[in-house]
Amino acid sequence: MAVSRRGFLASAVTGSAVAAVSSSQVLSAMTSAARAASPPGDVVGKITVGYQGWFACKGDGAPINAWWHWSGANNQQPPSPSNNTIVAWPDMREFTKTYVTAYANLGNGQPATLFSSWDQQVVDTHFRWMRENSIDTAALQRFNPNGGEGPTRDAMTQKVRTAAEANGIKWYVMYDITSWTNMQSEIKADWQNKMSAHVASPMYARQNGKPVVGIWGFGFNDPGRPFAPGPCLDVINWFKSQGVYVMGGVPTYWRQGINDSRAGFGDVYRAFHMISPWMVGRISTIADADNFYTNLTVPDQAECNARGIDYQPCVMPGEVTRRHRRHGDFMWRQFYNVIRAGCQGIYISMFDEFNEGNQIAKTAETLASVPANSGLLALDEDGTFCSSDYYLRLTRDGGRMLKGQIALTPNRPTPPVVTTPPTTTYVALRSRANNQYVTANNGAALIAGSGSIGTAQQFERVNLGNGNIALRARSNNQYVCAEAAGAQPLIANRAAIGPWETFALITNSNGSVTLRAQANNQYVCAEAAGAQPLIANRGAIGGWEQFDLVTA
Repeated sequence: MAVSRRGFLASAVTGSAVAAVSSSQVLSAMTSAARAASPPGDVVGKITVGYQGWFACKGDGAPINAWWHWSGANNQQPPSPSNNTIVAWPDMREFTKTYVTAYANLGNGQPATLFSSWDQQVVDTHFRWMRENSIDTAALQRFNPNGGEGPTRDAMTQKVRTAAEANGIKWYVMYDITSWTNMQSEIKADWQNKMSAHVASPMYARQNGKPVVGIWGFGFNDPGRPFAPGPCLDVINWFKSQGVYVMGGVPTYWRQGINDSRAGFGDVYRAFHMISPWMVGRISTIADADNFYTNLTVPDQAECNARGIDYQPCVMPGEVTRRHRRHGDFMWRQFYNVIRAGCQGIYISMFDEFNEGNQIAKTAETLASVPANSGLLALDEDGTFCSSDYYLRLTRDGGRMLKGQIALTPNRPTPPVVTTPPTTTYVALRSRANNQYVTANNGAALIAGSGSIGTAQQFERVNLGNGNIALRARSNNQYVCAEAAGAQPLIANRAAIGPWETFALITNSNGSVTLRAQANNQYVCAEAAGAQPLIANRGAIGGWEQFDLVTA
């Protein structure tokens, strides 16, 4: 199974160990900068995010049939504090289907559930977040597809294509050659026989009129990438012969050929159309970022300019649990540094990398949304509340600065919250039997008897995984129960969630929803066309068993 890149880079040299470059050298490099090698396209002048799409859960229907990238060595068992690969917890509120883990409940008492990238709704949601935050392009990571992961990765490519086309986001295939023994021949066959077909997508990224392909990992000085320069150069030149614009994810010290770079790879690196040096594991403070700007970014940019290579440095938010983020200041300093150096584009490491913890995707805001026994932290780890979408919004503003839509500034313009911290989202149920809203009032049984939405008609929807939900009434903060195993009407009178408080949420073809009680496997009915209380006593779905789910 392909693993997080950080596992290979733990011994990387950080910014504090970079050899000093004089101020006169920096000034000379900056003043000698030429125009960009390429005009704006789908990667030049744009924000690109690395997209893993590699999370799966047992029972989600994915061919891999495992807790892929959630669990540790035993991926047939659900993730837990002793069986996991993640260092940050996602915000789960916008996923319609989730999967129960072996973690303790969240700090707010709700079950600890996770998403599967196999569910199209998850990928669609991720790409909607990209669209909402003006992210231009997604680089879909593709590891060796010839083993057991292959069928899942193949299908994920189509899911990403579908989501990208639906949301107007450019995308391209980015090969990661980590631990790919027969890479030289198999990467060519994979492109010819499978991946090149996706170039037909109207949203497949192009640069200089050519489809973009990324190759990440040539020249890294670690056992996972033992390839000699010759085979690597052959692969780059082969892709070029296919009419492809080739982007290279290269070692941090590619130009010098030291530290994380093998010697003798200079010609390989300089054969790429675009170079993107890796940064994860290299810096963790603002001082590190400034040190890298002086000693690496500026001279890297100057060399790329001189050689006609597009330069796309990495920017990352920092790992939450290691307290790198500093409520956005760390990431913004990197945006400022690479843009003032004159970069041709920016690569965000990464969109959904909950394994390294450098994800910009929506993340748990407080410990209330993190499993109580996990040891993980949330976005407020330094005492500053940050909305779950904060790093998406920060990326949007970094892109605006890259494109000249806002002035270059070292001062972060993005507030951690837009206005005030978000409150719980409530829903209401409107019965199609009588067009009235379901009411939980004064401890009485639920009944569809109100023409408007007030406190008594509002319920917190709690996702329990596997399509199941619980409903907590806002009027008394109690969970709705199918009383007496469904023999009595529904009532909001329970302080905790058990089988009687669990319902399958079914979406009908006409857009309505139906609840099926786990207590007795019967559908919830607005009895007597809504004149009597709700009760789970029907074996089939008719008009009285259909409701509209309305955001309150």
